[in-house]
Amino acid sequence: MKLFNILMCMVFLLCSITVTGLFAEEAKSPEKAPEEKVTGNIALGVFNKYVFRGYELSRGSFVAQPAITLSFKGFSATYWGNVDSNAHDTQSYFPSASDKEGRKWFNETDLTLGYTRSFDKLSLTGGYIYYNTKYTNETEELFISATYDILTKPTLAINQDITEYTGTYINLSFSHSVPVYKDVTLDLGASAGYFIGQNRYWKTYETSTEAYTGSKYKGFHDGMIKAGFTIPLTKAVSFQPVAQYWFPLSGDAKRKVGAVSYNPNGYLGTVFVGGANFIFSF
Repeated sequence: MKLFNILMCMVFLLCSITVTGLFAEEAKSPEKAPEEKVTGNIALGVFNKYVFRGYELSRGSFVAQPAITLSFKGFSATYWGNVDSNAHDTQSYFPSASDKEGRKWFNETDLTLGYTRSFDKLSLTGGYIYYNTKYTNETEELFISATYDILTKPTLAINQDITEYTGTYINLSFSHSVPVYKDVTLDLGASAGYFIGQNRYWKTYETSTEAYTGSKYKGFHDGMIKAGFTIPLTKAVSFQPVAQYWFPLSGDAKRKVGAVSYNPNGYLGTVFVGGANFIFSF
């Protein structure tokens, strides 16, 4: 009633609003809040290498990596896969599937479930990853990450393997995009990883025993720098050529004892990765 009386006073004072117009305004429905809907993207990456946390997981081939992500009210689900055009043993895992040598191989599918909550410029994400790997035993991780929305968008992520290769991987990354022409951006990034092995799998190689009986692998692990472009082709489709350079961050990460890797998961070398992502967003 208070609102009605105020409006009526305005009618009499302004002498320009009729009683009929007043009731018509009162009968108007309030504006509806924007309807929340599922968003996401479908992507296909094509690269000359598959590199994971510094480990080179392909050689002499190209890889295709399809992915789909769905998001709703902070929750997200991502499917990611890897197809190797010409599989080869590059680390210590391949012997379990040596029949795939030299063949095309759909050798990994991962599922990531997460939830993101934002507090002003800080975003926190937590979740779960299932690694369905064909070249080694499957495993699972829990993760948490924090991103602060300032220049370079620093992100600290902690991944904890909880199944097969129990260990903690910590990664600090930075990214920045620079407009270059209309909606085209130059995308720059860098990251550094630290690894802490926890179960017996991570015991290092000892020359005295000629076996993996040494202390568990731990230390600065992998570094990466990258540069690329985001080129919108339509409102929904974009093309992202990118180049990455991976390198070990410590002597232990790249160390080999003769022909044997000091790190039981395989040594890290310097690797160049080039390719592109095609992304459809909805």
